[in-house]
Amino acid sequence: MERPVAPSLGEALRFWLKLGCISFGGPAGQIALMHQELVEKRRWISERRFLHALNYCMLLPGPEAQQLATYLGWLLHRTTGGILAGALFVLPSLLLLIALSWLYMAFGQTPLVAGLFYGIKPAVTAIVVHAAWRIGSRTLKNGALWAIAAAAFVALFAFNVPFPAVVLGAALLGVIGGRLAPSRFATGGGHGSAARSAGPAVIDDDTPPPAHARFSSGRLLRIAAVGAALWALPMGLLSLALGWQHTLTQMSWFFTKAALLTFGGAYAVLPYVYQGAVEHFAWLSAAQMIDGLALGETTPGPLIMVVAFVGFVGAWNHAPFGPDALFAAGALAAVLVTWFTFLPSFLFILGGGPLVESTHGDLKFTAPLTAITAAVVGVIVNLAVFFAWHVLWPAGPAGSFDFIAAAIALGASLALFRFRMNVIHVIAACALLGLALRFLP
Repeated sequence: MERPVAPSLGEALRFWLKLGCISFGGPAGQIALMHQELVEKRRWISERRFLHALNYCMLLPGPEAQQLATYLGWLLHRTTGGILAGALFVLPSLLLLIALSWLYMAFGQTPLVAGLFYGIKPAVTAIVVHAAWRIGSRTLKNGALWAIAAAAFVALFAFNVPFPAVVLGAALLGVIGGRLAPSRFATGGGHGSAARSAGPAVIDDDTPPPAHARFSSGRLLRIAAVGAALWALPMGLLSLALGWQHTLTQMSWFFTKAALLTFGGAYAVLPYVYQGAVEHFAWLSAAQMIDGLALGETTPGPLIMVVAFVGFVGAWNHAPFGPDALFAAGALAAVLVTWFTFLPSFLFILGGGPLVESTHGDLKFTAPLTAITAAVVGVIVNLAVFFAWHVLWPAGPAGSFDFIAAAIALGASLALFRFRMNVIHVIAACALLGLALRFLP
């Protein structure tokens, strides 16, 4: 089998735009789609290089699917390719979520919309469980990795350990495990090669890093300086124009912290966002947060784009520019929180990518990343429990159990696990079922 021709920048951009428009189902589905297209079909990158990049993105705070797209775009077409790949992964979802958030706030209390969301919420719970299973089936290849995943879940669920501590603990176990039992922490979990080979790739296992992917301290400093300016300029303007305590300024600061302090991808970020946006700042209610996740699951792009919904709804609820400018406030908030959420991801990839490229195949670097990927499975399971609790006991623990919602969640799980139905089809079916139930006499 011949090695494919390296794609042009235009060809790559068409793919990244297509990906941004069709990538549904959260990070698990998006990563699977990128793997299918880039590793198996187009052969732009080998399996092992793909997994090495994915493990690095799992290590970083922020959305791993968007970071992976940025990384692969950068590897193929330098800084320009990385920025465009990451931006196109996000932009369609941002525009769509602004429109859907407006519809939700303007018409969400109507019986039609309420019925649709009644069916969608249990489906979302099943989707999160399915995401945990999909990632777990790919990464948990032996007992050691299973134990790390279980420990991560217990640490979060039972002891409320902070996410960074869970990630750092997993990395430490990976370092120790890589020394004591290297076969269990090799890429692929000790089962030989990372996976089957789809044939020679443009960027293969033995392809040396291109010139732009070689580490340079000067380049790292330049990226850090540009990144600092891109953060400080809008934050400074917001503080001067509106004040530090203004809703939009506080949103920008909160999502900056979320981008830097939350690890494990979108599913791991969401509990932190819930804690801040719902419990601390009261920008939106718990029910609205779950509705936002439902919208995030049904729109293309990274699941963490739910932050755009949070920003829009929070600004709409607080009306920082008065009751006559609710849409303008919401749209501006959505753009701002998206900017501050994703800016660090670009900097991590463009600045750290050369270091990562120098470590592929080096166990002392890959073992901690493998352990972190395992821990992420436990993080996602914890999120599934979180959403199940709010969906099945909508009035809280003192309220009644929603047997109908449980039945819908069970049916959605059966469709995903047993019949392997498309996520969008499952959500659509559950939405229609919820609508029918709401209008039954």
